[in-house]
Amino acid sequence: MYFLVDARKSVNAGFKAGFDREGVSSFPLSPEEFTSWIESASRSDLDAVQGFLLGDFEERARCASAIRRQSRAPIIALADSRSLEQTLVLFDAGIDDVLPKPVHVREILARAEAIWRRVNGASARSDPDGAAPEPPPGEPGPERLRVFFDGRDPEIDGVPLSLPRRERHILEFLVRNRGRRVTKTQLFNGVYGVYSDGAEESVVEGHVSKLRKKLALQLGHDPIEAKRYIGYTYVG
Repeated sequence: MYFLVDARKSVNAGFKAGFDREGVSSFPLSPEEFTSWIESASRSDLDAVQGFLLGDFEERARCASAIRRQSRAPIIALADSRSLEQTLVLFDAGIDDVLPKPVHVREILARAEAIWRRVNGASARSDPDGAAPEPPPGEPGPERLRVFFDGRDPEIDGVPLSLPRRERHILEFLVRNRGRRVTKTQLFNGVYGVYSDGAEESVVEGHVSKLRKKLALQLGHDPIEAKRYIGYTYVG
């Protein structure tokens, strides 16, 4: 799920439509509404956020600082016009990338995933326990399965595996959280959105079951470990 923040309803509506076309859940808010949300959001809600997209509004740098105190998810700012001084202010506030408009939603998704890979890679290298770093999201195992996170279907042994959007997004969410136990609620929130009212959590089980069968058929083993009442783990 992505949060879209802008004082202009037309900007939020335009980008929400773009995310909807890609089958990615998003939730638009004004800066004031978002500030109130980020200060009271639960950890489970924050963990479901895949990225924050900030439009061009006056308190954007302060908003970015508030996000960074609560979440490691990518923060991408949109620039109505190019300004080196403003860009430097935004980077200093914790924003990860600044994109000039117009920009396609698929580029936003790809850049957000690149940011996730850098963050996760840095965390693995700085592991105080000295554990070996896990493969970066999108390149699990001996590169048999590749996940792209930008609207493209995954590939197995270099051959695209056509998946319905929901199954592809479930796979992307699990791969991004590789090795971590993900509950059905967390998976639902990440794929459908924390405030989704158009689907039931029970649909997740059906999608995961179909996805596991397709992956097992192509890989020769089931890369998703499922435990009833506990959740799912992508093990590769």
